[in-house]
Amino acid sequence: MRPVLRPVHRTRRPQIARMFVEDRSRFDPVIRAYLSAKLGAIMCGRMTLTRSGSEIAEYFALEMIGDDGVVEMDGSPLRPRHNIAPSQFVPTILKSPEGPRRFRWRQWGLIPSWSPSAAMGGRLFNARSETANEKPSFRAAWKHRRCLVVADGFYEWTPRNRDHQPYHFRSREATLLAFAGLYEEWHGEGGEVVESCTVLTTEANADLAGVHHRMPVILAPDHFDRWLDSASDPADLKTMMESAPPGTLSRRAVGRGVNSPRNDDPSCLEEVEVRSAAIGAIKEGDPQTNQGELFRLESEDDQ
Repeated sequence: MRPVLRPVHRTRRPQIARMFVEDRSRFDPVIRAYLSAKLGAIMCGRMTLTRSGSEIAEYFALEMIGDDGVVEMDGSPLRPRHNIAPSQFVPTILKSPEGPRRFRWRQWGLIPSWSPSAAMGGRLFNARSETANEKPSFRAAWKHRRCLVVADGFYEWTPRNRDHQPYHFRSREATLLAFAGLYEEWHGEGGEVVESCTVLTTEANADLAGVHHRMPVILAPDHFDRWLDSASDPADLKTMMESAPPGTLSRRAVGRGVNSPRNDDPSCLEEVEVRSAAIGAIKEGDPQTNQGELFRLESEDDQ
C-alpha cells in the first residue's frame, strides 16, 4: 500500500528535515522521494576529522591546551571521526576578548537566539556567504559571532541523475581545513542552553568540477585572526568569502556507506570505482544538484 502524503504543518518541518538529514533510511521509499524533492537542499551533510588533538592545537595555535591538545567533551582523547553529520558536535575555534584563540565544541546546525525552538538548527547547517549578512537567521552572528569550524575533509554527492555518487574532499597538502563559520547561543524556556554553529559556503572551484557547484569557504591561516576578530569591519569580510584556489583539494570516490551517519569508521574513506555517468557538468540552476548537498544554496526558509 502506498503511503498517504499529507501536508506537514510548518512548525514540524524543521524537525522532519533534521530527521531526514540524520538518517533518511528510516523513511518509506515513496516518502523518501517526496522529501528529497522538498528538502533536497538540506540533505546529507557530512564532514571528517581524523587528526589528533595535538595536531589541531598546533595548527590553530591554541593557547591554554593540555598535553593532549583538543579533547572530547568528556575530557577523553579525541577520537577520529569519519562521518560527522548535522546535529552532532563539531570543534570550533574563536578568539577571546583578551586575544588568544579558544577551542569550543558546538552543535552543527545554527539555532538563532530568537528561535522559539531548537529544532530550527536542523536545517541551518550552511549559510550562503553572499547573503548571510542580510538574513535574519545569520546577520547578527555575521557581525559579532564568527568562528572557524575544524575539519580535515568533507563529502559531497553528485546529482541523482548522475548516480548520486559520494566523494570525499581533503587538502591536497594533507593539512587541516578551517571553514568560515558563524555561531550562536540559544536559551530555551526550560533553562537549556545550546551552543551551535553553521558553515559558510561559496561558489565551487575547479576541484569540485562535475560533482557540485558549492563548497565551504576555506580560510588560509593568515586570515584566521581577521575573521575571528570582533573588531573587524563586517563589510570588509566579504573579500574573504572567495573560493579556495584551484588545486587546494584532492578528491576520491567513496562508498555509499557514508549516506548513513551510523557508519563512522575508516571504511567510509575507502576509494571505489566510479561509473562514468556519475560525472558531468553541474550548473546551479539544475534542480537535481540539490540532492545530497552538503554545502548548499540557502533554502527559501532561511530568512
